[in-house]
Amino acid sequence: MKNARAIVMLVVALVAGIAAVVSASRWLSQQSSSSVKQVAVAASDMDLGQPLGNEQLRMVSWPAGSLPPGTFDDPKALQGRVVRASLQKGEPILESKLAPIGTKGGLSAVIAEGKRAITVRVNDVVGVAGFALPGNLVDVIVNTNEDAKSANNNNNSISKIVLEKILVLAVAQQVSRDDTQPKVVNAVTLEVTPDQAEKLDVARSVGTLSLVLRNQVDVAATATGGATKGTLLGTPAAEPAPKVVMVSTTRATAKVRHVGSSPIRQRDCIGVLAGVQGSMECF
Repeated sequence: MKNARAIVMLVVALVAGIAAVVSASRWLSQQSSSSVKQVAVAASDMDLGQPLGNEQLRMVSWPAGSLPPGTFDDPKALQGRVVRASLQKGEPILESKLAPIGTKGGLSAVIAEGKRAITVRVNDVVGVAGFALPGNLVDVIVNTNEDAKSANNNNNSISKIVLEKILVLAVAQQVSRDDTQPKVVNAVTLEVTPDQAEKLDVARSVGTLSLVLRNQVDVAATATGGATKGTLLGTPAAEPAPKVVMVSTTRATAKVRHVGSSPIRQRDCIGVLAGVQGSMECF
């Protein structure tokens, strides 16, 4: 009897242990499944303007507590979407880094709303020795003549900053913003507003352009009066020529008045006859 009771107690303990293990395993499984979520990430490095497809996506488990806003748990929702910012391999794909739905791939996908893209011709000097790269901010300087009809145009030459804080979208045909190596190219594409595009088009038609690289965090605007030959050499500015005012006059008859003259005294005169000659004597 004692052996049978011991066997029964052993079986009961074994069953209870198995039940506890199964319950703990289910609880841990539920906790782990609720603490992670499936998130779409980039399967390889991607440049801005590149459309997404199945080969550029993969799903990974991500802790639910540290999930960034704007992630995707369904890869089908990302088919055909265009990347507007560079992505690294394994980086979560966020809505903020994608162009609006329906946007086609290419440079037009990365142009901000209300902005335009315009290309200017540059060289190794104008393009800041190739350091003006996509994603950088530049100022645009124009060198022109204040008076194109002047005989001596060199004295009227002026350099003036006409545009500030202009984003470089692309250099030549490259739009990648991850490369920091300088590239000497012959064209730079800038992101401007419609008003700035008109001003830039006039500037390159009346003079020569130069790009000035500025710090990414320096967003303060600077008002300048432009530099001329006079301000460069410290010579005073020439005084403006006096204005000639044409006045219409009319001719009027004026009476002449003799001031201070004594009145004419009346004199007595007689005629004198001497032979055949005569004369007049007054007294």
